[in-house]
Amino acid sequence: MIHSVAGMLDGGRLVMRPPFREPHHSASQAALTGGGQRAKPGEVSLAHRGVLFLDELPEFPRQALEALRQPMESGRTTVARASAHITYPARFQLIAAMNPCRCGHLGDAARECGRAPRCGEDYQNKLSGPLLDRIDLTVEVQPVAPAELSRAPSGEASAAVAGRIGEARNTQRGRYGEDGPPTNAEADIKDLSLVPEARLLAEHAADKLRLSPRGYTRALRVARSIADLAGAATIRRQDVAEALAFRHRIPGRR
Repeated sequence: MIHSVAGMLDGGRLVMRPPFREPHHSASQAALTGGGQRAKPGEVSLAHRGVLFLDELPEFPRQALEALRQPMESGRTTVARASAHITYPARFQLIAAMNPCRCGHLGDAARECGRAPRCGEDYQNKLSGPLLDRIDLTVEVQPVAPAELSRAPSGEASAAVAGRIGEARNTQRGRYGEDGPPTNAEADIKDLSLVPEARLLAEHAADKLRLSPRGYTRALRVARSIADLAGAATIRRQDVAEALAFRHRIPGRR
């Protein structure tokens, strides 16, 4: 229905696969969240129940990135026009990628610029704290030499990973039922069962790391998914520790 409103149905056929959207970093706020004279849905809605991939994240206009905060939290976006206010669904999975600094060589003593490490802090600070607080998992990837790439062993097959994820999804559906949230990402904090040791660690870490209530809740949701992938009935201490390790913290920020 969303793609139909946007005039993007291929030959009038229904969209049968979860969408994957990857707008260029020059995309405007209206392109991302919706707008135009006819208040068409934007990329966040075209990616509903799919993936929105933003490459070179800090290069997007600051106003456009800040406009993502509300749909990332509520799963919907409202396009306001003089004649009407239209609300579109926008429950997407955001995947973003970025370099550590503008030149891309921060941490490489032989190639980084003369402003390091300040250049990296300035570049990463283009992303606001509230936006980063809505990102559940961050992974820093170190440079890999070409020789390492060519000699790397084969990893786990995608089919095996998909099977494990499918089992975890079935566990979630059984836990929440037909009337509950479809995934852990939308679960209420009262539905997240922790063993006492895990709860103590979560509360201590929230105080020590100065997590916001949003960050605390999101960390517990990630811990619930980690426990599901491991086949654990309740959230364990190690699940909370792993989830907290994924929380992003920019140097110089709390």
